[in-house]
Amino acid sequence: MNVKMEKLEKNVVKLEITVGADKFAEAVKKSYAKNAKKFNVPGFRKGKAPMNIIKKYYGDSALYEDAINYICDTTYPKALVENNINPVDYPAIDIVQIEEGKEFIYTATVATVPEVELGAYKGIEAKKELAEVTAEDVEERLKAMQAQNTRVEVKEGAIENGDIAVIDFKGFVDGVAFEGGEATNYELEIGSGSFIDTFEDQLVGLKAGESKDVNVTFPEQYGKEELNGKPAKFEVTVNAVKAKELPEITDEFASEVSEFETLEELRNSIKEELTKANEAKSQNDYEIAVMETVVANANVEIPDAMVNRELDSMIQDLENRLRYQGLDLASYFKFTNTTEADFRNQMREIAAKNVKNELVIDAIAKVEGVEASEEEIKERATELASKYGEADKVEETVNRLLQVQRGYLATQIVNEKIKNLIMENAKSI
Repeated sequence: MNVKMEKLEKNVVKLEITVGADKFAEAVKKSYAKNAKKFNVPGFRKGKAPMNIIKKYYGDSALYEDAINYICDTTYPKALVENNINPVDYPAIDIVQIEEGKEFIYTATVATVPEVELGAYKGIEAKKELAEVTAEDVEERLKAMQAQNTRVEVKEGAIENGDIAVIDFKGFVDGVAFEGGEATNYELEIGSGSFIDTFEDQLVGLKAGESKDVNVTFPEQYGKEELNGKPAKFEVTVNAVKAKELPEITDEFASEVSEFETLEELRNSIKEELTKANEAKSQNDYEIAVMETVVANANVEIPDAMVNRELDSMIQDLENRLRYQGLDLASYFKFTNTTEADFRNQMREIAAKNVKNELVIDAIAKVEGVEASEEEIKERATELASKYGEADKVEETVNRLLQVQRGYLATQIVNEKIKNLIMENAKSI
């Protein structure tokens, strides 16, 4: 095999691969062995016609397709290794010469992983701002805890905004009851905006045991063609009225909702928790700013094939998340009134950013000689197996991870090392 390489563009190469006539003849024989049964030749049982007869009857090219595949499948990967080419997509194959008794020549044009021109990645400066926890922040958290512990009790008197009305209702459009427009003992929070139009407002003032016809109009884009923009009447009966009672924020409240005996202790704990959260956010924002600067300092032309591959991965991730929720992509796109093409267009910029991040980190790793050792990979696999696997199958899970996700684990470790290296040399301002 002889290979000539030509750089067409910065990230595209063209390989001209020449294979000896004997190797091509062998490939044709393999094609004949595979396809002989497909040919019907008069005077021979199906599959028993000699190769020279099949060629005479159907032409030499009848056996070329699989022969070409055999040749390309064995020679193309070797050509990549010999020329130190890292492709990012499938090659475009063109046949230059194909004739038995002569050398087989073809070209393979393919996009390659681009070269990265690194900028500064050590001594990066970025702002590190820590938000102070105020008394208002603490009180806001206390009020949230108060709302979570709201008590709901039946009350006497009329419905007011903020109350919960326990109602029976039945809806009619053009005098006919419609599907999904009926319920009993439905608890509706007045003022929540859960129901259409002024439905909730029209219940204000009613008492338990009272009934009323509520007249509303469905929105034009309600989602059901038979209801869009239609006026409707709901026959409503109030069964009960409930009021929300917020507990008073006192020492007793603190002891009921936390491990602390006094309100002061609870406030101090909340302030400490919020301070830690702010510090974590500040550090995370700082690290993001540093890494974004490192990536922005680098220059690289990203092939469309790499962006498309990242988009494929993002769609696969979305599909996996939906599957856990009992949904699929078709349902998701229908619900969001979008298509896969819309998703790709919306996420293309993010995908390109992800690819650049990966390329820059890989380039820094090469410059710094950072790798993941076998020991580190096994240690990471063991950590994951112990954390997520069954206790009695840790070793089995480790072996499976090492077989299936070794590359992913290695990449994860290298990425962490590079991030640590960058952050150790960064400066906060």
